[in-house]
Amino acid sequence: MPRLLIADDHPLFRAALHQAALAALDDGSIGEACDLPGTLDALGAEPDTDLVLLDLHMPGSRGLSGLATLRGQFPAVAVMVVSAHDEPRVVRRVLDHGAAGFISKSASPGEITSAIRTVLDCGEWVPPHLGESVAALPSDPNDSDLAARLSRLTAQQYRVLGLLAEGLLNKQIADRLAIQERTVKAHVTAIFEKLGVRNRTQASMLLRTLDLADPARVD
Repeated sequence: MPRLLIADDHPLFRAALHQAALAALDDGSIGEACDLPGTLDALGAEPDTDLVLLDLHMPGSRGLSGLATLRGQFPAVAVMVVSAHDEPRVVRRVLDHGAAGFISKSASPGEITSAIRTVLDCGEWVPPHLGESVAALPSDPNDSDLAARLSRLTAQQYRVLGLLAEGLLNKQIADRLAIQERTVKAHVTAIFEKLGVRNRTQASMLLRTLDLADPARVD
């Protein structure tokens, strides 16, 4: 029985996605979240979720960072990005960072339903009108390399990395995650090694490469 999670901060569009998802499923369950922390909590409670429909721009997520977070912490869960930011290069980057598909927010309900069915059947979905343009674009080696490096991090290391990027000190990270400061130091050392960086600044700069301009906040 498929389990879906819709992660979008716009109630009306979340409702539209819910209706399309209902049409795609013969049976199953559909959860909802309105920000990235809520999405992570929902997946932590239901790690057997089959598919997340993920808004690129919502509270706690900026650009590709939400996608990278989900792929890092829940690699077994398929993620399909939903965004008004539907330029071919953005779609290419989304796929290179491990998404199973991309849905434009201008898509019809029927197209969204088809996309969900395709991904649940282990396929990949790109909007038909963007297929040739996306296929013609080469993968950016930097994106592929970063995705591979981020995939080496454990879920806890990815959480620590995110807090590092926010500028928190080791003690603050320890308090936030309710762990020992020496454990944070061990995670930081492992993060630097796995990402191939020397310090916090370089680690933060890597995460900034995941940023995308918010398209007039219509996304």
